[in-house]
Amino acid sequence: MLLVIYIVNNMTIAAAVLKMPHIYHKMGQLGLSFLRSTRTCPLHHRAVMCSHPSYKGTRTLGPSCQKHRCVSTALGQHTQDLTGPEQRLVTKLYQGLTGGQRASLAESITLVETQHPRKKEVAQVLLQKVLAYRAEQERQNGGQPVAFRVGLSGPPGAGKSSFIEVVGKMLTGRGHKVSVLAVDPSSCTTGGSLMGDKTRMTELSRDLSAFIRPSPTSGTLGGVTRTTNEAIVLCEGAGYDIVLVETVGVGQSEFAVADMVDMFVLLIPPAGGDELQGIKRGIIERADLVVVTKSDGDLVVPARRIQAEYTSALKLLRKQSKSWNPKVMRASSHTGEGIPEVWSKMESYRDAMLANSELQGRRRAQQKVWMWSLIQENVLRHFQNHTSVRDSLPYFEEQVTKGVISPGLAADLLLKNFSSSFSVSSSS
Repeated sequence: MLLVIYIVNNMTIAAAVLKMPHIYHKMGQLGLSFLRSTRTCPLHHRAVMCSHPSYKGTRTLGPSCQKHRCVSTALGQHTQDLTGPEQRLVTKLYQGLTGGQRASLAESITLVETQHPRKKEVAQVLLQKVLAYRAEQERQNGGQPVAFRVGLSGPPGAGKSSFIEVVGKMLTGRGHKVSVLAVDPSSCTTGGSLMGDKTRMTELSRDLSAFIRPSPTSGTLGGVTRTTNEAIVLCEGAGYDIVLVETVGVGQSEFAVADMVDMFVLLIPPAGGDELQGIKRGIIERADLVVVTKSDGDLVVPARRIQAEYTSALKLLRKQSKSWNPKVMRASSHTGEGIPEVWSKMESYRDAMLANSELQGRRRAQQKVWMWSLIQENVLRHFQNHTSVRDSLPYFEEQVTKGVISPGLAADLLLKNFSSSFSVSSSS
């Protein structure tokens, strides 16, 4: 049996033959037509040949070995396709990153955030090396994660940046290395960050044991960029054992960040009106810890009231974990009261989740979510850039705008044009 795998922009088309050459012919044509329909790039277009045990003249390998061999061949080809300067760049960034150089970490994150097709491929080679390095670290750590990922979100004005600075300074004082990925709303004019979180964490930004990276959302609805997950991997590879991800707090962001961190913390102010209505149930359900901020001075009384309301509300929600019941705490970034207790509760969560291997299972599930989100993004980009779709898209947009056809019908017709182009290519 001969298995041919075509790898195109992280998408895979497999054609298998088991004494059925006509199937191989059809699927091979489909794969080749798909290759022809995408932008030419030496790192995008390649075929990886893997032999099957039943195919004479090859080594006998089991099915799992087959898959690993295919993946290894693809990764090797990925690296070989780099030019000399690109290979030297990857080597320089990798060595600087694993050596704890902040400049290399910043440059590496810039590389993974790029929209340049070729640089994105170079970034994937770097990421794969860092992933292998991190996997070896986890193996030496008894199979447990070497870093703790915490996502923090909440409505505007909840004091997220102030909370992170106080917690970050406390942790660096205890010998931890802390990285902060602050995802800011983007300017529609310049595309840059609006909030300027790094300028609001002045003390922490000067700390040599801390690394702060503000990243614009670039129009991402979820409030986290598509590369936030990759930036987390790079921070861990650089030796940061605590990664804090601050999101915009625009509604969708809570769900997006919860799929890439070990613990999700919801920060809420004590004087925001009808709290249980303002912070919807779906968001509360994702929280592993709720912190009522600004609990000092005249706001202590309303903070206690909000704490009691949320404590009662959480009792009515379905548990997400067998090892942990979400808690509600109060803290003040201004006086520092409650900050050590909040971190102690975070450590209790981590220990409880590690004890039952729930944290490791959560990360494995997140990897699958990450993969599918990237697939969806890449498929959408292929759809938008396809010749038949690009040529007819303005017409259908105009018809939908005028109310001549419904959006659903326009979408169906565009998808039909997209799929029919493959049928024509495979039959020709």
